[in-house]
Amino acid sequence: MATDVTQGTDVSNETDVSQDVDRSNAERGLPFVTIDRRRLLFGAGGVAAFVALWWLGSLVQPSYVLPSPIAVAETFAAEAASGDLTAALGQSVRHWFPGAVVGTGLGIGVGIALAWSSILDDVSSPVVRVLRPVPPLGLVGFAIAWFGINHAGAAFIIAVGAFWINFYAAYGAVEGVSDDLLDVARSLGVQGDLALVRSVVVPAASPEILTGVRTGIGRSWMLVVAAEIFGVPGIGREILRASNNLQVDVVITYILVLSLVFLVVDTAFRAAQRRVLAWR
Repeated sequence: MATDVTQGTDVSNETDVSQDVDRSNAERGLPFVTIDRRRLLFGAGGVAAFVALWWLGSLVQPSYVLPSPIAVAETFAAEAASGDLTAALGQSVRHWFPGAVVGTGLGIGVGIALAWSSILDDVSSPVVRVLRPVPPLGLVGFAIAWFGINHAGAAFIIAVGAFWINFYAAYGAVEGVSDDLLDVARSLGVQGDLALVRSVVVPAASPEILTGVRTGIGRSWMLVVAAEIFGVPGIGREILRASNNLQVDVVITYILVLSLVFLVVDTAFRAAQRRVLAWR
């Protein structure tokens, strides 16, 4: 009987090790982008239906109200060929990227600090409650006064929008970390606030934090239009200029550019998020 138990234990261990190896291999071989053909097919059908409805609507409306998809496609091609489209996109990225990075970094850092330290939370809570309802557009005057009508001013507006989303995502994520998990870490020798935050709190809170980052990326890209409302060059200014001239086809063209760029960025981030959180 002893021999049987030993053999059984050996088989169990071998099975566990084999499963771990298989799991590890699966994680290493995780594709960067997974394509669900069924969802892709249904999505393509939805896009086709939307374009068909758009085309039908354009038949009963003048072009300055609703241009046809073909007219927008021609405008898109003309803007791309002239270089205006890529120039506007480059200008927008020049303030969107630094604004999103700074706002995301500060939001996550401050959110973790205030959620972990009750003293910091108590001291800053009144200020946070006063500043939180202020919309980024309400700070346009400050952006002009502090940075001027340039990329730095637009980046400031975008950073404010990204900050609050990431702040509350990180704050809530850290608050949700289990006390039992912290007790286990302390019993295993992890001592000190910095060590606990780095080794336990941030990894445990990372799924919610990354969800906040993803939401913040989309929000900050939407704020590009608002951040350019005071004259900073970019896609937003092109949309506003075309709107003032009733060039609806140009407006839709640049809106499509915004959507396509967001689609690419969001897909890339989701793929990276999936790999980072493969340990779950």
